[in-house]
Amino acid sequence: MSEEQPMLDKKTRKKEIGKGIRALLSTVDATNVPKEEKIEAQKVLNSTINEIPIESVSPNPFQPRNEWDDALLEELATSIKALGIIQPITVRALGPNSYQLISGERRYRASKLAGLKTIPAYVRTAGDQEMLEMALVENIQRADLNAIEVAISYQRLIQECNLTHEALSDRVGKNRSTITNYTRLLKLAPDIQDAIRHGKLSMGHARSLVGVNDIMVQRQVFKDTLENGWSVRELERHLRNLEAPPKKSSPRPTERPLAPALRDIEMKLTKHLEAKVSLEHKNTGAGRIVIPYNDEDDLHRLLELLQED
Repeated sequence: MSEEQPMLDKKTRKKEIGKGIRALLSTVDATNVPKEEKIEAQKVLNSTINEIPIESVSPNPFQPRNEWDDALLEELATSIKALGIIQPITVRALGPNSYQLISGERRYRASKLAGLKTIPAYVRTAGDQEMLEMALVENIQRADLNAIEVAISYQRLIQECNLTHEALSDRVGKNRSTITNYTRLLKLAPDIQDAIRHGKLSMGHARSLVGVNDIMVQRQVFKDTLENGWSVRELERHLRNLEAPPKKSSPRPTERPLAPALRDIEMKLTKHLEAKVSLEHKNTGAGRIVIPYNDEDDLHRLLELLQED
């Protein structure tokens, strides 16, 4: 027994872990260390779970979520007291024993409520822009954000991280058309956005309303939708009825009414593209497909759908 190494007590073990983090961070930040050694130190930091003092962690200033359910936080805090934290948070080092959240703010908040003194964490080094990108992407993929919060996160990634729709699509694993559909929601009136935030209006309703360019009409239809409890189909039917009926005119000699098969194609295109597609078919067999769009974003959405097909 006397030849065996004595077991480290908890306090000593934390000190040793702290020294390990500091040594790795010093290696990453050093100017006279070979690049390969820095990369290896960063890999170790990214893959090692460290227990860090919870009071040494400051919130993420780039956090896209701004509303937290107190009841759910209390529920998570109770679970943490009983079982601990299953998934570590991710932080970046600001200085000696000073960290800033990159992701995991819900776990961080609940751990503070649970009275934890330390918290398991992955420690990373990241600049503000890289940190913003990591925080936004992580939140989009893992947090239960509402559609407006997702839209804001996409918009911030595009504007503040200088990402194209294609690059953002690769980052978050979503089709470009999906990203466009979300960012278009930010054109809706503030009270409509608020209804989406609080689950009073579905994504389907919102996508129909965003096509209404007149803000007064948009808000009135939104109000009618809530009061009447319209489904998405009922809302779409109402919007079609609001459009001025086209003037009836006799078919030109070179045109003929659409056959049922062509009418079916027209309806399928309209449904797929979410735009009022019309087919014009001549007696010669020639014709054209007309696809209207509301603005440049809508045009971009249509082009992406056509490219995917």
